[in-house]
Amino acid sequence: MATRRSLVRRTPLVRRTAALAAAATAAIMLAACGGTGDSASPSSSASSSSGHSGHDMGSGTGSMSSADPSASAPAAQGGHNAYDVTFAQEMIPHHRQAVTMAGLASSRAKSQQVKNLAAKIEKAQDPEIETMSGWLRAWGEKVPSGVASAMEGGMPGMDHAGSSMPGMMSDADLDKLAKLSGDAFDTAFLKMMVGHHQGALAMARTEQAKGAHGPARAMAQSIVTSQSAEITEMNRMLGRR
Repeated sequence: MATRRSLVRRTPLVRRTAALAAAATAAIMLAACGGTGDSASPSSSASSSSGHSGHDMGSGTGSMSSADPSASAPAAQGGHNAYDVTFAQEMIPHHRQAVTMAGLASSRAKSQQVKNLAAKIEKAQDPEIETMSGWLRAWGEKVPSGVASAMEGGMPGMDHAGSSMPGMMSDADLDKLAKLSGDAFDTAFLKMMVGHHQGALAMARTEQAKGAHGPARAMAQSIVTSQSAEITEMNRMLGRR
């Protein structure tokens, strides 16, 4: 009986001890989990902080990186400067006037060589006008309007702009050319176009020397090459007259 009573007393004690042990184990596990969460949080915070710090540094590095190429090689990234804008805004009306002059040749020129040259000028310069207009629109700059032709009312501001655009013909010159035909037209056309091309060469060389936009500089080179050859051709044609 004594042994039985002793066992009875010990049983609740064992159960109580087991319960306390289980509770302690659970508490330790919870603490461990909580500790992991807490330690993860600072780590996460540090990581987050490090991430922001890295972003800031990357941002700084990025701005330095973006600043240097844009300053040293804007053409490679499609950048442009004021000379590119001026080149496009002045070469567009300059080309338009050449195209207008060339357009007279089909009905007024006598020489087939003059007609062929005029057609070549139109074919080359019309697409260049479109290309330069596209650049100006992309840059948020004004695209010159109007046609440099006295017969169509002239181009607004032509007299004022003419001083900065070498080789441009006056309205009186265009009026005179429009009234000529035959040999007289051919001679006047060639002389005017030589001067006009020489003006384009000066503008193109300025762009080559001071422009930043790669495609604009490439167009300037193309103008120098093609119009230099045309000047030689026109002078040869004039020499035979």
